[in-house]
Amino acid sequence: MSQPDSDTADTAPPTRAGHVAVVGAPNAGKSTLVNRLVGQKISIVTPKVQTTRARITAIAVWGPSQVVFVDTPGIFRQAKKRLERAMVQAAWGGAEDADLVLLMVDAKRRRVADTDAIIAGLKRTGARAILVLNKIDTVPRASLLELAAAYDGEGVFERIFMISALNGDGVADLETHLAAAMPEGPWLYPEDQLAVIPERLLAAEIMRERLFLEMRQELPYALTVETEAWKNFRDGSVRIEQVVYVARDGHKGIILGKRGETAKRIGALAREEMQRVFERKVHLFFFVKVRPDWADDPERYREMGLDYPR
Repeated sequence: MSQPDSDTADTAPPTRAGHVAVVGAPNAGKSTLVNRLVGQKISIVTPKVQTTRARITAIAVWGPSQVVFVDTPGIFRQAKKRLERAMVQAAWGGAEDADLVLLMVDAKRRRVADTDAIIAGLKRTGARAILVLNKIDTVPRASLLELAAAYDGEGVFERIFMISALNGDGVADLETHLAAAMPEGPWLYPEDQLAVIPERLLAAEIMRERLFLEMRQELPYALTVETEAWKNFRDGSVRIEQVVYVARDGHKGIILGKRGETAKRIGALAREEMQRVFERKVHLFFFVKVRPDWADDPERYREMGLDYPR
C-alpha cells in the first residue's frame, strides 16, 4: 500500500511508522516471528540457541502503518566471551532505540533467569513493552494463563499476546496491535523494501545457517562466515566468494568432510537458498580457514555489524 498523496490526505487514515525491537532469551523464536511478520525470510533460523548475532532490520507494511522490526540476538545473563558481550550489547542497543519493545518468551520453558533479567532491564529503562508468549501449541491452556498472570504481575507490559510463530496462531491480533501502536508520521523506508541488511551480510548469514542445520551437533559455535567478494555479471547472475573462519584444524576437517563431500553438499544447499532469496543465479565459492583468534579480531566484528567490546 502506498502512502496517501495530498489529494486524499483529508480522507485517508494517517500514516504511521516506528521501530519494534524483538528481544528475548536465546531460542525464544524471535527470528521465526520476524520472518512470518515480514512474509519473507530475513533472519536465519536454526534449532540451536544464540543463532542470531547481529541486529537484523526487517520491514512490514499493514495498511497505513510501516513497522520496522529489529531482530536482536538472544539476551543472556552471563555473557563472558567477547562475542557474547557484543551480542548482548547489540540486543540492548536495539531495545533502547525502539518505539516499542516486544519481549518473546518460550512458553514451554516457562520462567527462565535470562527472561527475568530482561524484565529487570525493562523496568530500569521504563521502555514501552508488550509480552508475547510463543509456542502456545505445545503448552496446556491452564499453564499458559498461569504464566501470563505471573508476567502481568511484573507491571511492565502494556499487553500480552499468545501465539505460535511457527504456525501463525494468534499472529494476526499481534499485527493489528503493532500497526496501531506506531506513532503517526511518514514511512521510514520505501514501501517495497523488506529489510535493511547488506546483501553480502545476508549471504554470509545464509551460509552460516546452512552450516548449523547440516552439521548439527558436530559444528562448534566458534565460527563465522564472511563474504569476501561479490561480482555481478551482465546476465544477471552473481559470483559470491566466502570464507568460513574456524578456531581449530579439527573444525575445518568436520566442515570439509571426507574428500570434501560435506562441503560440497553444504555449498549446494546454501547456493539454492541464496538463489531463492536474491532471485538470481548464484555462483558460490567458499573456503574454510583456521584462525584461532578470530573472535578477538575487531575486523570480524565490523563484518558482522557488531561493536567490538573492549
